[in-house]
Amino acid sequence: MGKLVLLGGGYGNMRVMLRLLNSLPLDREVVIVDRAPFHSLKTEFYALAAGTATDKEIRVSFPEHERLTAVYGEVVEINRAEKVVLLEDGQRIEYDDLVIGLGCEDKYHGVPGAEEHTYSIQTMGQSRATFQALCGLPAGSTVGIVGAGLSGIELASELRESRSDLKIKLFDRGQRILKDFPEKLSKYVKDWFVKHNVDVIANSNITKVEPGKIFNHEDEILLDAVVWTAGVQPVKIVRDMDVEKDKHDRPLVTQYFNVLDDEHVYIVGDCASSDLPPTAQLAEEQAEQIVKVLRMRWKGEHLPEKMPDIKLKGFMGALGKKQGFVYLADTTVTGRIARLMKSGLLWYYKRQND
Repeated sequence: MGKLVLLGGGYGNMRVMLRLLNSLPLDREVVIVDRAPFHSLKTEFYALAAGTATDKEIRVSFPEHERLTAVYGEVVEINRAEKVVLLEDGQRIEYDDLVIGLGCEDKYHGVPGAEEHTYSIQTMGQSRATFQALCGLPAGSTVGIVGAGLSGIELASELRESRSDLKIKLFDRGQRILKDFPEKLSKYVKDWFVKHNVDVIANSNITKVEPGKIFNHEDEILLDAVVWTAGVQPVKIVRDMDVEKDKHDRPLVTQYFNVLDDEHVYIVGDCASSDLPPTAQLAEEQAEQIVKVLRMRWKGEHLPEKMPDIKLKGFMGALGKKQGFVYLADTTVTGRIARLMKSGLLWYYKRQND
């Protein structure tokens, strides 16, 4: 029986599972490998870190199927020559086809002390640790958040609602927040931060992090805790793979999402090279195409000469529990309606994956 092994239970591989298990060929079985016994909703980790959501609210059980096996553990090696995956506890998992969706980790851009002296929201475990640090701070403490992308914006706003006593500084490398999107959207988010006493520091460049302080350009800024949300890179095991990669250390893939020299190894999500920004939406769209390719290859059918281009629909962001912003089909929506849209999408996602 042919074995499809999925490394990582993130958005991409969750979509692969749900699509394939509905009509899995009789000669195939699926193995999901993850360190945790559930699918984590990474887009909501900011709420876990801020103390406004619990673990249970931001996770979904893996599906159940007679030909689906779940293996829990840490992947330490991908041996493509022997078509086997090795786990930290010594388990060896052979595969016929492999989909790598192990996600990403923080990228520190060579900033001295950043890795050692900042907190993260890249994994559920790191988000829990960040919660313990932030919500355990004495009243009146100052928190710095480095990086004003979607993660930094949502964390800063959620933390403001969770801890109204804290001083919050959000360091933005750009001239304005969300500079690649309409100015109306940027202004709405910036105005929310001004109204709620979050200090947004534009044109920042963090050059060093030390215990209790960071350096913005040459200015020393005292902080009681720092959270890093300023860029990501594939996890180390993917960066170390012996495959051709792009300038961000992400494996190059064909239009069918397999690595260039192996049609049995696919990459999905944050690990895969792409011109589009890494998001849950992108991972799910890539997964849809991987499923089509797998089914055709299993049937011995010819693949299409040109796979359809992936077009992202937009994005949604939260500003606490009552306000938000949406950019969809070149249309901007802000305020209460936008927040309800995001909450509704999350509810729908959890329901369809239960």
